[in-house]
Amino acid sequence: MLDGLMRGVIDAPLNESGRWLAARGASANTVTLAGLALGLAAAGLIAAGWSGVWVALVLLASRLADGLDGAVARARGKTDFGGFLDIVCDFAFYGAVPLAFVLHDPSANGVAGAFLLFSFYVNAATFLGYAILAEKKGLETRSRGEKSLYFTAGLMEGTETILFFVILALWPALFAPLAWVFGVLCLLTATARVLLAARTFR
Repeated sequence: MLDGLMRGVIDAPLNESGRWLAARGASANTVTLAGLALGLAAAGLIAAGWSGVWVALVLLASRLADGLDGAVARARGKTDFGGFLDIVCDFAFYGAVPLAFVLHDPSANGVAGAFLLFSFYVNAATFLGYAILAEKKGLETRSRGEKSLYFTAGLMEGTETILFFVILALWPALFAPLAWVFGVLCLLTATARVLLAARTFR
């Protein structure tokens, strides 16, 4: 829901930073993998019982790298594999954080974490399925920035998920109740995308 708004705020500084990195030899895939490494590091800290501002900063650094990789790719030239690697690393990060909370306290977080991961799985399936059909039909959009895949708008998008993870990093005791709420919202997003697909691709 907020991704379109955020693009107008972050695209210009990201593109400038991406050109700066590209001019110094950075590759988009390296930035993508660095973002994943930071995200997995944050998940590892959560699983080990860490929380607070430092964990939130590592999470945000991971997502900053996720934004910069596309800017570097636009500066140096995009590749299909780069887009593939980016989405795989994104989903790995989104799965690792809930898993970290479950590993840290399975008795308190296990069921809520399983439900949250289920909602992510369903939402991701509708997102990727829509992108595949949009490519087949030749549809294009830049409402969520210049992407390798067709990005459909939704109630719960990347910006909301990052804010959710930051809140959890700062207040981990809220994981279980917030996971149920966020999971329901993800399923509503998936349902809306299914209805959109039914209207668009029939």
